[in-house]
Amino acid sequence: MTDPLRPTHLGTMRERNLALVLGGIARHQPVTRARLAELTGLTKTTVAAQVTTLEGLRLVSGALPVRGGGRGRPGAPVSLAPGPVAGLGLEVNGHYLAACVLDLTHAVRLRESVACDNGGREPHETVAALAALARRITDRAGDAGITLVGTAVALPGVTVEDHVNAPNLGWEAVPASALLADALPAQALGIEVDNEANLGALGELWYGAGRGAGSYLYLSGEIGIGAGIVFDGELFRGGHGAAGELGHVVVDPDGPACRCGGTGCLEQVAGLDAVLRAAGVPDGTGRCEPRLTELLRRLDDRDHHALEAVDAAGRGLAVALVGAVNLLDPDTVVLGGSHARLAPWLIPPIEKAIALGGGKLRGRTPVLRASTLGAESAVRGAAGTVLTRILADPLAIA
Repeated sequence: MTDPLRPTHLGTMRERNLALVLGGIARHQPVTRARLAELTGLTKTTVAAQVTTLEGLRLVSGALPVRGGGRGRPGAPVSLAPGPVAGLGLEVNGHYLAACVLDLTHAVRLRESVACDNGGREPHETVAALAALARRITDRAGDAGITLVGTAVALPGVTVEDHVNAPNLGWEAVPASALLADALPAQALGIEVDNEANLGALGELWYGAGRGAGSYLYLSGEIGIGAGIVFDGELFRGGHGAAGELGHVVVDPDGPACRCGGTGCLEQVAGLDAVLRAAGVPDGTGRCEPRLTELLRRLDDRDHHALEAVDAAGRGLAVALVGAVNLLDPDTVVLGGSHARLAPWLIPPIEKAIALGGGKLRGRTPVLRASTLGAESAVRGAAGTVLTRILADPLAIA
């Protein structure tokens, strides 16, 4: 992705100036019109006109005037408007559906999640359940006076020619975008679909542990394991958009079969379902959150099976991450999803393995840290992608 605040793609001078001013406000808020003129190189008259347009679009709002140290009339600073314009993020995961409404100030205005087994039903059933969740959240947004300006959907799979392959959902070449466009409510405008690990990495970059982390790997640890790769503030997608499938790196050639068709893949050792099975946590209703809570309780109680299962997961993650770190040389590795909650047990063996597996050669090892957003990384990143589009092209909502 490119810097959303650099409007190089816009065609007209008005569009470019409008995005330039909005970008200046986003970076320096609260900021006066006079200061915006200095920052953007535009005239004060042009800046004033653009701010008026942005206020009409409800993207920015003014504050009480403030007087500086000099003479003259006090300046009236402007900031991104909290509330009226927002993006909708949706997520499909193996054991839940989630929705999040995020406004331009990065505040979560609405959120909702539904526990369910999405790996055990047909794609159209999952999409129908997601559409029902989206209708509830858009109705709540309307009641709160919030205008949704776009929707992004996080899916645990790879998109190939507008079709999604998601082994942990049982999806093979599913036309997800078309299904979503038909099922989601009319308020869910401008639907965009992306991999949940990519969106999780962006969520951490904009709102979580990725801020100030330099170049980093984000690990999405749920049923499957994906990686979002961020270099110099930009998401790396690879030559065909499928970079980051760390969960299908083979860590045990003699290991169990994987849904992807391979054997001994990382997610068969360190994916949440694999860890819960190895720890002996009963399946129950199939809802992972109570099972994960039970696993954490057993770890705190020093239960042998739980400790051994998480230790095996840590060793598997270490094998995969040593190769990834030696290849990509990130500054930081962020453990997300369920791995964030298991971080106290996972990080020590991973740090040791990385230090022994190439740390001396590079002279440094990356910092390992847990996500600060937990299970919300992907859905927050999804909503955030909508907002970056608006910041780059404010007239897109007009």
